[in-house]
Amino acid sequence: MREYLLVFVVSAAVTFLATPLARAFALRIGAVAGVRARDVHATPTPRLGGLAMLAGLYAGLEVADRLPFLSVVSQDWSETRAVLVAGTLICLLGVADDRWDLDSLTKLAGQFTVAGIMVLLGVQWSFAINRDSEITLSLGPETAVPLSILATVVLINAMNFIDGLDGLAAGVAAIASLATFYFAYEIAVIDGFYRASPAALLAAVTAGVCVGFLPHNFNPARLFMGDSGSMLIGLLSAASMISVTGQVAYGGYAGPSRSYPSLIPLAIPLAVLAVPFLDLGLAVIRRTRAGRSPFAADKMHLHHRMLEIGNSHVRAVLFMYFWAALVGFGGVAASFSASPLPILVATVGVGLAALLALLVSTQRSAKA
Repeated sequence: MREYLLVFVVSAAVTFLATPLARAFALRIGAVAGVRARDVHATPTPRLGGLAMLAGLYAGLEVADRLPFLSVVSQDWSETRAVLVAGTLICLLGVADDRWDLDSLTKLAGQFTVAGIMVLLGVQWSFAINRDSEITLSLGPETAVPLSILATVVLINAMNFIDGLDGLAAGVAAIASLATFYFAYEIAVIDGFYRASPAALLAAVTAGVCVGFLPHNFNPARLFMGDSGSMLIGLLSAASMISVTGQVAYGGYAGPSRSYPSLIPLAIPLAVLAVPFLDLGLAVIRRTRAGRSPFAADKMHLHHRMLEIGNSHVRAVLFMYFWAALVGFGGVAASFSASPLPILVATVGVGLAALLALLVSTQRSAKA
């Protein structure tokens, strides 16, 4: 655990220190986000925060490679090398978009290409759980490769879609990564797996780069992560998600309770990343029903709706943090509980109570 903490701190520190350099570079080359009708910032703000996050990624994985416990990850698995290659490429694609505003089809083609490279280099589902027994089924490449590529592209765009308020995407990704780390580490402890795993390492590094970037990105942001950052953390989140669900033969694991099927390890990442997935799904449905491209920008995301009903920028972001933490950690806690149903019910209850309290406080603020 101490080595994971060290990797987290190094990733956060390097990202924090590199962010002013990324900001200066963005200003120098003109990678600045202007003020558009669908934006919530009032002044032009530089982007390219993904470059600082990429530096934190390299630093964290380099330190991990030199530690006695975590060095086994790069020696025995190919995920870290795959993530470094794919992360660099997706960040460069984002840099091009931050500077020249690429069209949606070009970005989508680039995302599929980078996702394909990462998957072919080793980050892919290798196993699936048979819900009717405790048998672990091996997935062939004809299934594992397209499934892994699709999951990666979906998550890249999910993180890109929620990057609409200062600090929102970085905070939600950090919370999701910490929950993923907790799940990956705890399942290794329970089932007696080796605790140095690609999933836990990638989750720790992802959380580190997000936390390191947040002080510069929280409202009012001095630098946006841009597509270079949102697509990078989307890819990193996908890599840890695929690794934690597909690279370990869970067999019949269902936490301490055997009354639930062995699909829990597959459901946890979906719960952890519920906020970006929900926003992505609603955006696709909304735009296609209106006869527009799913990638056509609008001002109807979840965070925009929260601003419309009277919430401040900071309050909207903090509530999205709360929701991500509640769903993510609630799902993880339920997966390790002998009686998961009460935890799930309590999670839903707390979430609904918080939403009601938010609406009531918003109404009072509006009347005042």
